[in-house]
Amino acid sequence: MISINSQDSLPLVEQVVQAVRQQIDERVLRLGTRLPSIRQFAIDHGVSRFTVVQAYDRLVAAGYLQSRKGSGFYVCKPVVQNGSLEPACSLDRAVDILWLLRRSMQDRTARYMPGCGWLQPEWQQSSGLQRGLRALSRQGARSLVEYGHAAGYLPLRLDIQNRLNELEIGADIGQIITTHGVSHALDLLARYFIRPGDTVLVEDPAYFTLFGTLKLLGAKLVGVPRNADGPDTQAMEALILEHRPKLFVTTAVLHNPTGTSTSQAVAYRLLQLAEKYDLMLIEDDIYGDFHGGRATRLAALDQLNRVIYVSSFSKTISASLRVGFMACHKDLAQELIDLKLLTQLTSCELSERLVHQVLAEGHYRKSMTRLQVRLELARQQTVGQLEQLGMRLFVEPEYGMFLWARLPAGVVQNAAELAHRALAQDMMLAPGNIFSPQPVISPWLRFNAAYCDGAPQLFESLGRLLDDSAVGS
Repeated sequence: MISINSQDSLPLVEQVVQAVRQQIDERVLRLGTRLPSIRQFAIDHGVSRFTVVQAYDRLVAAGYLQSRKGSGFYVCKPVVQNGSLEPACSLDRAVDILWLLRRSMQDRTARYMPGCGWLQPEWQQSSGLQRGLRALSRQGARSLVEYGHAAGYLPLRLDIQNRLNELEIGADIGQIITTHGVSHALDLLARYFIRPGDTVLVEDPAYFTLFGTLKLLGAKLVGVPRNADGPDTQAMEALILEHRPKLFVTTAVLHNPTGTSTSQAVAYRLLQLAEKYDLMLIEDDIYGDFHGGRATRLAALDQLNRVIYVSSFSKTISASLRVGFMACHKDLAQELIDLKLLTQLTSCELSERLVHQVLAEGHYRKSMTRLQVRLELARQQTVGQLEQLGMRLFVEPEYGMFLWARLPAGVVQNAAELAHRALAQDMMLAPGNIFSPQPVISPWLRFNAAYCDGAPQLFESLGRLLDDSAVGS
């Protein structure tokens, strides 16, 4: 039993959280102990079940409890904060890429946008952000106007440390750096590793903005073919021997644009190649939270030795906040913090405080579960519509938002031409040529199931476009 005082100015939820945390810290509640059910706890302590649900959710978010479906809540070992909190600091633009960036980021007036790379705003939970903003407004004025820490807001980095621990990626707090989204993280890494003329291996197809960043720095891009189970490691080894690259950038979970995930066997082979040829791997896991099952991550297998892990809350909490992070070897982290200072001083602590507020509330996991279910229904419907139009999928993904589809036989096999025609019908498509590191004519299109959901007129318009693009028409 713990003491709950309904007359105390401290909210009941916070009283429960503090009391349970204290009992765990003092080893009154030991590792593996099962807590009372939500209903029983509420009865025993004279509080509402809603209060208990909120308190348990916060304790799970803080790493004190583990929720086991159908079984209950159990005490788990909180992440121990290791390492120094204050790591010392030492020290041909692509027109096809800009075409989609301009239309997706600036000209967002199209009626249909199946080619964009994020959730519809209506699908995201803004209520947590609103509550977080109110909480931030009640804090001291200094926290609203001061520069943040070079490595990032400490409570958020501790949240990230907990999240990495859940993914079986062990990271000291000194190995975690916050950034302005994944794009900022990739830019910092490219600036650190790449010099004009250096070769970088990227997946083909892959995230097109990365190509633009690397080309601006003078890198030579070489594409590694992507199979249904991940990068083609046999082709990759031949490319390593030919080009001697410094880096390979890959997405192991819910790859953009194919929606595929790397198998464990391929992941082990990637790490073997990295060790054999002294190659650094950058793992972009920005869509990983949309995966509802167990997924293989390179950083979990490698434990941040040769793998640099980058991710973001931009796709799940808010694109506007631009809060991302990277985790890497401690020695490298110190260098990257210095580079961050030189290029942008710090990231936005106000945004980082707000993301921390959302995570600390404890509702993030539940909201992601709801999104996964909604995306599953949207994917199923979109797959059916695309197949009716004669398109062939690369694979049918289990999770996530992306579908990689090939134009049907009998139409002009140039998705870029179709995308330009689509603009006249108020539709923004994502043609396959921009997802390749080299100029190509591609028959592939990326579809975002979240923007195809409940839009039969979209597929009617697409069908007319395909008819107009028939060979010989």
